[in-house]
Parts: sequence; C-alpha cells; structure tokens
Amino acid sequence: MMPATVVCLLGLLYLLKGELRRDLGVRIVSKVVASLGFLIVGLRAMPDTRFGILMVLGLALGVVGDIALLAKRGFLLGLVAFLLGHLHYVLAFATVAPLATWATPIALVPIAIAIGALRWLWPHVGPLRIAVIAYVAVITAMVIGALAVWRGDAIAHPTRMLAGTLLFFASDFAVAREKFVVSSIGNRIIGLPLYYAGQLLIAWSIS
Repeated sequence: MMPATVVCLLGLLYLLKGELRRDLGVRIVSKVVASLGFLIVGLRAMPDTRFGILMVLGLALGVVGDIALLAKRGFLLGLVAFLLGHLHYVLAFATVAPLATWATPIALVPIAIAIGALRWLWPHVGPLRIAVIAYVAVITAMVIGALAVWRGDAIAHPTRMLAGTLLFFASDFAVAREKFVVSSIGNRIIGLPLYYAGQLLIAWSIS
C-alpha cells in the first residue's frame, strides 16, 4: 500500500506542475498515474466483504471520472462517474452503519452546506441544474453516511474515513467554482490536493 501511496503523491506533484505549465501531456499522464495509485491502495486494502467491494468500486469510478475530466467535453461523463462513485460509498456505509443512525443533528451541517452551495451555483449551472442537484444530494448523503460510520465506530479506521470524505467534499467546491463560476489555476491548485488526499485516506480506511 505504501508504494502505491507514494506513486499517487508523486503523480499529484507532477499533475500540479502540469497545471501550472498548462502542459496537457504532463497533466494526462500524471493524473492517470495519481488516480491509479489510490485505486491500487484500495485494492490492496480491500477486505472480502460487501463493504470492501463497494468502496473499491467507488474508487474505480473516481478514476473513470478523473480521466473523463481530462477531455474538453468530458465534464458530464465525469459528473456521472463521480455521482456513481459517491453512491457506492453511500451503499458501503449503509452496510456497516444502519440507516436509522444517519438521522442525527450533526447531519444538518452538511445539509446546510449543500443548500448553501446550490444557492451559490444556481445562477451559473444552466441546463445542468438537475444533474447538479442529484450530485450534491448524493455527495451530501456520502458525508452523512461517513458521519454515521464515525459515530458508530463500525470500521477499523472511522476517523480516517471521515477525514477523507470531508476532504473529497471540500474538493468539489473547487471543481464547481472552476466549471460554473470562474476558471482559475487556484481552483486546481487547491482542489487537486484536497481530492487526492481524500481518496487516499478513503482507500487506506477500507481495511
């Protein structure tokens, strides 16, 4: 697991370099390497359980989404891939934390953030409004599920899992700002480390 983690982090460093230099070739190679890195970590950590299988499928869909976003017209495909990835995480969390434990006061925090994000994005998303609503709903459910797993101490590394989920959640604000509000290198310089740190923490938490 550690060698794959190092590969992922090195890929991330070169990806940031490619972003700064606007070098498409470096971006493509380094992003694929970085994403395969966290997927390999997940595969190595995966227990032979429904939880483990669903989590690794979520990671794999993240890789698909990462590759899709490299294409100029790949945003919608990437959005769908990530939505399905989040859905797999939600289903995985439901296998170790009963849904009845998800409805707690702390769940109102990510819901409030999600509502605020939708209000922020609403004037900018145009015909993608339905897709964005669905995406925000699923990723919010993922955070609520991670909170339930953390509160129930249902897996070996619940705090690591929660931290990874929150970093992933935070990284999507940078993606949304880049796509819908204003394109800026700052979005990628902030969002990419958050995303890869989140996926690595999630992958390391599966065992």
